[in-house]
Amino acid sequence: MKLNTPRWWYIRDSSHARVTRTVLKPLGWIWAGVTASKIAKTTPVDPGCAVISVGNLTVGGSGKTPVARETLRLLRATGVEAHGLSRGYGGGLEGPVQVDPAVHTAADVGDEPLMLAQNAPVWISRDRIAGARAAVADGAQAVVLDDGHQNPALKKTVSLIVVDGETRGDEWPFGDGSVFPSGPKREPLKAGLARADAVVVMLPTDVDAADPELLELFGDLPVFIARLTPEGPPPSGPQVGFAGIAKPWKVERSLKAAGCDLVDFVPFPDHAAYSAENMRFLEDRAAVYGAGLVTTEKDWVRLTPDQRARVAAWPVVARFEDQAAFADFLTGRIQSAR
Repeated sequence: MKLNTPRWWYIRDSSHARVTRTVLKPLGWIWAGVTASKIAKTTPVDPGCAVISVGNLTVGGSGKTPVARETLRLLRATGVEAHGLSRGYGGGLEGPVQVDPAVHTAADVGDEPLMLAQNAPVWISRDRIAGARAAVADGAQAVVLDDGHQNPALKKTVSLIVVDGETRGDEWPFGDGSVFPSGPKREPLKAGLARADAVVVMLPTDVDAADPELLELFGDLPVFIARLTPEGPPPSGPQVGFAGIAKPWKVERSLKAAGCDLVDFVPFPDHAAYSAENMRFLEDRAAVYGAGLVTTEKDWVRLTPDQRARVAAWPVVARFEDQAAFADFLTGRIQSAR
């Protein structure tokens, strides 16, 4: 059974859930040790093309997949034949297989690859090396690896770290600094940044600038600012929102900031598969308020065609403050690696 992301993970003050954090701390040390050992013992393989890894240092909720999608778009706009590559989390196919949104479902390939495949060729493969080689055989000059920072299988041309820039109130992207499961981090900050070539800070649309204290953590690494930008307004009239992502409260906040008449919001676990019972519950909530149902694009692709007909999707895309600088950074690294 999937569980909702603990909100206290992202609270900087370690006095929140102190007992739980303390009990789980030794498991975090083990997790970090296993990750470090795997990376140290693996010799990365060159698949025969540039590899741009888009990852993060936390277990989710940073905006990694939208950045991967935008990276694919920008590379292809510059004439680079870029393909996406994902493990296909949540899908049943092992791959390598090229994602076809007209044929595959989230149950086949996962929700994130379906989103990426709307705009570019995308492959899913449990074996990242085999997936990259399949993309190269299909003509890929570059592979954008979604969620690849802790996977050492492929030799990376560029390693990007995506960080949630929300620091208002008591929120902090790395919580109190603990590693999963006592906190949200996949590995210690210093270790993760040592393998990074640049950082993408994902800011909320209603925040003007990144927190200087957050930026200081990244030292001399290049930092690019991006925002999740709605492709259109939320649906009109009262709405009941729902989301099964790592930080569902961010969707609620964003809908309100975009002017949605949000009368209720229901969080689900990340990558939740919506059952008939879930949908009946949501539809009953909407009926109470005389409202429609709205969710994220990532959630919408996990719905059945019948369920989609009763739910509005609210797509958002990542956009960089300095798009040209980010594109030049990527192409410059690719060219220098040839």
